[in-house]
Parts: sequence; C-alpha cells; structure tokens
Amino acid sequence: MTSHEATIQVEHEPDLSRYTLRQDGEPVGLADYRLIGQELRFTHTEIDPARRDLGLAGILIERALDDVRIRTDLTVVADCPYVAEWIDQHAEYQDLLSRGR
Repeated sequence: MTSHEATIQVEHEPDLSRYTLRQDGEPVGLADYRLIGQELRFTHTEIDPARRDLGLAGILIERALDDVRIRTDLTVVADCPYVAEWIDQHAEYQDLLSRGR
C-alpha cells in the first residue's frame, strides 16, 4: 500500500445507498447503488475532478466490491459504465455478476 492509499478510506453508507471514498477525511468520491431484490445495482461512480487520474475510482470500486463479497450474497449488476469496465478488466470479480442466480 502506498502512502497515497494509506490516507484513503471507503465507507459503506447504506442509508444513502452509497460507498463514499474519503481522502484525508474529506469525501472525494462516491459509488451509488440501488438494492433491488437480490441485486445490488451500481448506478453511478464519481470522483472529484481535481483528483481524477490518481486511480481513486478503481480503489473505490475494488473496496466496494470486496465489501459486497464479504458481507452479502447479492448479485452485482454494473449499470454504471465505469463499474462494468472495471469488472471486465478484473476477472477475479466477475463471479459477483452471476452469483445467486
């Protein structure tokens, strides 16, 4: 883990249907989702424009998917184009798209 990553926290905020990425305690990114039956549908990913190109969106999605894998048996649906592309590039997460079916 780099010192850059050490300052990053990803928090699940179920009341907001969101994962929030914080850097040095400040919210700088989010991944919104909708829970529909046994599906957790990621609908939107956003990173503060001033902090793009630092790999933060990938860190956010990886940690969010890790949380979904550990805490639930829900099927992930990647409605968000960024999440869909990220999962396509990370074969070790593709099982989340079909579990529970």
